[in-house]
Amino acid sequence: MTAIVECHSGFTYAERPTALTWQGLRLEIVEILSQGRTPQAKWFRVRTAQGSFFELSHLEAESQGLSDNDWKIVPFGSSQ
Repeated sequence: MTAIVECHSGFTYAERPTALTWQGLRLEIVEILSQGRTPQAKWFRVRTAQGSFFELSHLEAESQGLSDNDWKIVPFGSSQ
């Protein structure tokens, strides 16, 4: 299944994730807990409106030969 992340994109792609699709459900992101960048990827740790936590990583397309839709979504922590 393709990982889908919806983002606000202004000056650059994927400045801020706004929603993700996980196990067929669209989940709205209500909080970005932390974010960072490596030479190969952007990453975000987020909390959804349903109380789930995810780490989202996006490999930079030009260096990896990927499209803008290539995201990795990994759940972490527990619902609070």
